[in-house]
Amino acid sequence: MKSISTDKIWNYKGKQKATFVDQEQDHSQSPTETISTTNPNSVTDTNTNSTGGTHPFIRIHEPSPPSSPSPSSSRRLAKMQAVHESQHQPRDLKTKVKNYFGYTDTTPETISVFGWAKSATPDARSGVKNYLLSLFPFLQWAPRYNLTWLFGDLVAGITVGMVLVPQSLSYAKIALLDPQYGLYSSFIGVLTYAFFATSKDVSIGPVAVMSLETGNIISKVQSEYGDLYSAPVIATALAFICGFIVLAIGLLRLGWLVEFIPQPAVSGFMTGSALNIAAGQVPALMGLAKRFNTRDATYKVIINTLKNLRFSSLDAAFGVTSLALLYFIKWGLAWVGQKKPRYARAAFFASCVRHAFVIIIYTIISWRINIHHKTARIALVGTVPSGLQHVGRPEITGELIAAIGPHIPVATIILLLEHISISKSFGRLNGYKINPNQELIAIGVNNTLGTLFSAYPSTGSFSRSALKSKAGVRTPAAGLATGVVVIVALYAVAPAFYWIPNATLSALIIHAVADLVASPKHSYAFWRVSPLEYIIFVGAVLWSVFYTIESGIYWSLATSIVLLLVRLARPKGHFLGRVRIKPESAEGGHQTRDVYLPLCSEAHQDIPVEAPPPGVVIYRFEESFLYPNASLINDRIVNYVKQHTRRGKDFTGISAGDRPWNDPGPKAKDAAILAENDLTKPKLRAVILDFTAVANLDTTGVQNLIDTRVEVEKWADAKVEFHFCGILSPWIRRALIAGGFGQGNTRKGTALEVAPAVIENLENVASPHPVPERDEDGFPINNRPVDIETGQYDQNQQGGSGSGTSSSRASYVDEKDVHGVSLNKDGSYARRRTSENSQKTVPLVDRSTPFFHFDLHDAINSLHLTEDQ
Repeated sequence: MKSISTDKIWNYKGKQKATFVDQEQDHSQSPTETISTTNPNSVTDTNTNSTGGTHPFIRIHEPSPPSSPSPSSSRRLAKMQAVHESQHQPRDLKTKVKNYFGYTDTTPETISVFGWAKSATPDARSGVKNYLLSLFPFLQWAPRYNLTWLFGDLVAGITVGMVLVPQSLSYAKIALLDPQYGLYSSFIGVLTYAFFATSKDVSIGPVAVMSLETGNIISKVQSEYGDLYSAPVIATALAFICGFIVLAIGLLRLGWLVEFIPQPAVSGFMTGSALNIAAGQVPALMGLAKRFNTRDATYKVIINTLKNLRFSSLDAAFGVTSLALLYFIKWGLAWVGQKKPRYARAAFFASCVRHAFVIIIYTIISWRINIHHKTARIALVGTVPSGLQHVGRPEITGELIAAIGPHIPVATIILLLEHISISKSFGRLNGYKINPNQELIAIGVNNTLGTLFSAYPSTGSFSRSALKSKAGVRTPAAGLATGVVVIVALYAVAPAFYWIPNATLSALIIHAVADLVASPKHSYAFWRVSPLEYIIFVGAVLWSVFYTIESGIYWSLATSIVLLLVRLARPKGHFLGRVRIKPESAEGGHQTRDVYLPLCSEAHQDIPVEAPPPGVVIYRFEESFLYPNASLINDRIVNYVKQHTRRGKDFTGISAGDRPWNDPGPKAKDAAILAENDLTKPKLRAVILDFTAVANLDTTGVQNLIDTRVEVEKWADAKVEFHFCGILSPWIRRALIAGGFGQGNTRKGTALEVAPAVIENLENVASPHPVPERDEDGFPINNRPVDIETGQYDQNQQGGSGSGTSSSRASYVDEKDVHGVSLNKDGSYARRRTSENSQKTVPLVDRSTPFFHFDLHDAINSLHLTEDQ
């Protein structure tokens, strides 16, 4: 169609419908447009052609029909009628199905599920390749390995190895295992982690908390089954099952599940566990371990230790002095490093080997005082077999799995939680990111393969990882050097382990776990950030101290999930008002601008916030709009509307029998006062919802929005405009359109109940009182005339109020649909250019949904308020 002229407009059968046809083309070949002008001054913004596309319309004046159409014009008119009717009648099964499901040709284009799935589906070949390569991170850094990295890794690896050997011996005690099993776990852990790690700082091996949990499980299983299963068999089976579960989580890329446990819960659990371990080692430190059960609740162990202090033996001399020496070396060398910076590095490495130094010193002393006695005068570690003595497949039976089954969830959580939190912390500290899924694969492989060497569950250690990081580690290959140190200890030094005092090992454990206790400064930071999370932290500590560490971790998990659900189900949200911001200086072209703040907010008590325009309600969401909070937000908006706007229908003169059963009305003595107060309130005209913080919208949320519209329109006794701004997700836009929002009216054939309890025809319930000032598509009727040639309004004439985007008021010709089709001034259609050099403007919001806006400013402007409003 080349041009539009008034001689191409006819009045057909007395109805004001016109079809523009190019006289120079055969109309069977040319596009056809139908403009509905049932009201002389109304305009239809969109129309659907035979292919289902949408095109802009032009507002026109009252048409003047020709006085006497020719016979050829009559035939052409009949043909045009047939084309017009064919466009509005279902012609095939596809159209009938669309109409049945409420999807018409005028439905705005939204994101397609199949289109999204196609675009989001990665290439299978490249995806499989990347997945397989990600399983072996060492392939990325190993080809670039150099001598500088080798030197740093050797220093860090050997340093960690000297700490790992004595710690492994002591942690095996906590796990109720012989000392050599700690060395087995250390050997296989550091070797396998080097090939699968994405963190260079983490050191894998036995840790205090996991060793304590392993010992608890062994104790419970043996108390129930007796001597049917030995402690090493139970520990090895536990390592295999937990390692397999963690490995599966990593391979399936489900590591994000760990993110549901917040930091205060982790810190509270670690603090409680550290107190539990330290309290349990004090009796061995004082030589009281055999006088009472050191695996009772922490508070019981502390009480029993105080009661039995008078029975302390010679072990206390070794234990107390060992602990004092460890702290003296640590604090003394730290002081030297601060006062003498040139000796700082030497002091650091000397501090790193303090564990080995203390073990060697007290082992020599123990050997000297016990060598000539048939019975040792103090408790000793005892015989440690040289080499790898228990290589072979683990003994796992169905009965054994059933025995340890109730304890597997807690053990698995400890295994992955401690490792992920440590690896993330050192990644942030040293400027790199870890892959949580790959880290889970690493500890999964470590624990499953470790069972071939009779290893018990192991994971990342905080103290050794900190030492490894400060020692200047360069790559995960440092674990290989650590493994060599452990192997040397197993084969060359194992006989000397016989003389190590148990009290000294207990001192080493207490010294190590003390770093896991949250400092007062750290715990107070939780209170300042979030008092509710501080309760989780304190609760985890108290449960661990007064009951068990299992109860502490269950408390952490349960309360964290409850807090998450409460925050989702009870979001705050705010009703907004306007604040005008003026620059301090008018220089630089700064202009006054409007911002929208909560009407009632503790954070802005000193700032006067203007109420929104009369009859306008602005609400800002602070969470996703989902089924847990949908009903609450619905009640909040409806109650606010009823409090701040007056009822559309006057109920003051209605008798009690004619009032709704759930609305008894005010008492007789208060009726006059309330009626007078209601007259001061404005009528509700629009509700603006700020969706900037809404990331997801589900079916229940859409249904509650529909219910909200129904309720407020019944209250206002008129149609109420619902505007939305800040919609960032195309899925939210799709959901709102499916609920009948965005276009300003309810589309014919679209049900207003998206989740009905009873299937009924509810198409017109939300708009019981159609407003005569709007056309059939919900757009406001303007009385301003439009120039047919330019499509522009006459700016010298005034029009009524309405809705739509502020930028759409000047011209309907300027609108583009979502497919990039624009209407030229001559009436022809042109495809929008998409090259980078194109200077054409693109609308931020689709013009087919004029009630969706870019921001609050645009939404307010769309209401066409007067100056006094």
